[in-house]
Amino acid sequence: MSDSFCPDCKKQTEVAFDHSAGDTVCTECGLVLEAHSVDETSEWRTFANESNDNDPVRVGGPTNPLLTDGGLSTVIAKPNGAQGEFLSSSLGRWQNRGSNPDRSLILAFRTIANMADSICISTIYADTNDMSSAGWVLWLLLSATPLALPQSRFNLPVASLAIESDFLLLPFYFKDRANEIYKKVEDLKSIRGRNQDAILAACLYIACRQEDRPRTVKEICSVANGATKKEIGRAKEFIVKQLEVEMGQSMEMGTIHAGDFLRRFCSTLGMNNQAVKAAQEAVHRSEALDIRRSPISIAAAVIYMITQLSEDKKPLKDISLATGVAEGTIRNSYKDLHPYAARLIPNNYAKEEDLKNLCTP
Repeated sequence: MSDSFCPDCKKQTEVAFDHSAGDTVCTECGLVLEAHSVDETSEWRTFANESNDNDPVRVGGPTNPLLTDGGLSTVIAKPNGAQGEFLSSSLGRWQNRGSNPDRSLILAFRTIANMADSICISTIYADTNDMSSAGWVLWLLLSATPLALPQSRFNLPVASLAIESDFLLLPFYFKDRANEIYKKVEDLKSIRGRNQDAILAACLYIACRQEDRPRTVKEICSVANGATKKEIGRAKEFIVKQLEVEMGQSMEMGTIHAGDFLRRFCSTLGMNNQAVKAAQEAVHRSEALDIRRSPISIAAAVIYMITQLSEDKKPLKDISLATGVAEGTIRNSYKDLHPYAARLIPNNYAKEEDLKNLCTP
């Protein structure tokens, strides 16, 4: 029921919508105000055989151009009810016995999807008092969804919020890019006899680099089903070499910056928003210096420098665990950055007299 102006009654009256005929009728005089209107609301109907199955979804998945049949072939699922159990299980066994040229690709794509889902669910600390609108939207989504995020090993306070800025980007974009890379390499018939898990992990690593959301090799290794860091590195070099030969040109991988990893590292350590902003500014300023260290090492050294100037100091061991950088490497990188501390640390975070509190490398 809603209000609308009736030309017959000459006033605002309540109207009723007849769903069967598509008519809007005045409740006072019965005048049809609108006829044969189109119902634009969602139309959900259950087409399941089992009476207790209330799943309204009656469409298949999206097409996949990487598969021979576009991913639109019929798959006989395992029976979950009493009716038709024998028939469904028998047809499923016969289907599995049939030849499927895309079986290996489907398994590979499924593994890549699982790795991408695992690596994107990482605990990122954000202050609920200073959160962007995107962060609030994501928080609402996570609150409404029964999603179990892993607990941080640093025992963050309850007031903290586990989110990640690109939480929703990784599954959608990186899976497709990683699938495309694997499909190209698989078509070359050059990965036979190689570690399949390392190849798939390397495809995901390259996809993250190309989408400007890089992950460290150690982060990829943590979801690589047992593949070691060295194996993933070798697989990455092999894939890049094979695709460069195929394309006849160098493969674009994207440039890694220390800022690409900094916020995740700070979030894992539970640093407050003020310290995170200071670390981001320091990393941005460090790009103008000739510091010949890896971006990950620079990010770890900047975090070590920033935390020394805050009340909540972080042990070097915790920074090493959060960043995956060895303690000795962090010390050496900090030694290179220490002479430029006055140029790196923002004035609104620490004054010149505060910089004297930095430990001597």
